[in-house]
Amino acid sequence: QVQLVESGGGLVQPGGSLRLSCAASGFTFSTFAMSWVRQAPGKERELVAGILSHGGSSTYSDSVKGRFTISRDNFNNTLYLQMNSLKPEDTAVYFCKTFIGITGGSWGQGTQVTVSS
Repeated sequence: QVQLVESGGGLVQPGGSLRLSCAASGFTFSTFAMSWVRQAPGKERELVAGILSHGGSSTYSDSVKGRFTISRDNFNNTLYLQMNSLKPEDTAVYFCKTFIGITGGSWGQGTQVTVSS
């Protein structure tokens, strides 16, 4: 069955960086568009970034554009999110999922990112 396992979250100071990883198995990863979605307490889900199956095209929310980079390694079935210049408002649980969007698809269990001094 589809399995998505995120890692790389943690506590970081404002201005710092983190790299999230999502290990995929149980499906043909290289044929699926993928995305990162975040959920903060009391806030709506937000599509942070999405990437097409071949990795040649990606999209970002305005709130992270220029700071975050989504990428994928189709040989190793892994999705990444490089997060730079982190802000307290980036604090959330980050999920990787199949397809680009805030609903549908298969989801990982999430990884907590906390940006605080």
